[in-house]
Amino acid sequence: MRDYELVAIISPELDEDGVTEIIDKVSQSIDSRGGVVEGVDKWGVRKLAYPIKKFMEANYVLARFKLMPKSVKELEAEISALGSVLRFLVVNVKD
Repeated sequence: MRDYELVAIISPELDEDGVTEIIDKVSQSIDSRGGVVEGVDKWGVRKLAYPIKKFMEANYVLARFKLMPKSVKELEAEISALGSVLRFLVVNVKD
């Protein structure tokens, strides 16, 4: 398994419980693919550099996890299907 980081920009229309629900869904997706979530940091609502879907601010979340490389594309497809996730990026963390 490799180390990855996911940064997700989530709609500001969601309250704290809604953001937690999105994080739980992503964590369950990682777990169901044999991965391990090592940590999640909620950065809170931050101003965006440019509007995304007419929002000028959004909730930022950073997740660190381990996953097999072949499962990353499936995870990305599942995250993009979540309507409340405005943007996200999964990167491989090299030592």
